[in-house]
Amino acid sequence: MSCMPQKIPPIPEQTASVAHQAFPKGTTAMNLRDELGSPYEDEDFKSLFGQRGQPGQPPGRPAMIAVMQYIGDLSDRQAADEVRGRIDWKYALSLELDDPGIDASVLSEFRQRLVRGGVEQQLLDKLLARAQERCEFRKLWPEFTCGWPRRIGGSFGAADS
Repeated sequence: MSCMPQKIPPIPEQTASVAHQAFPKGTTAMNLRDELGSPYEDEDFKSLFGQRGQPGQPPGRPAMIAVMQYIGDLSDRQAADEVRGRIDWKYALSLELDDPGIDASVLSEFRQRLVRGGVEQQLLDKLLARAQERCEFRKLWPEFTCGWPRRIGGSFGAADS
């Protein structure tokens, strides 16, 4: 599988409008996007993919889903359902409201690539670096860093736990 890096697009206008109408004060997912933007670019994970083969899911989105999955303590299937059905997650991921989402297996495969490539810590490091640039992240989610590297390589988001 290869990686064709893509830029994360801006939040679609309709998604932003509906999300702000539904959640005037925002949600954790919306606040994460509003405060940190898109902390992950596909280029950050290019080394985890081959040069040849059919292009896979752009890795920037599964990276962001992994963060929201961790915050919500969700399984892969639950996180995939959130992407499919929650307006605020579509907002955080710059998806159209009618986007069909992803299959849960994409999250498991992405996590396996992170661990095999030895870059699971990169998810947290990149997020914290962006947070230091843009806001006081620990005030928003003080418990976030507890156990991150251990959980991403182990029980973090087990396929159907």
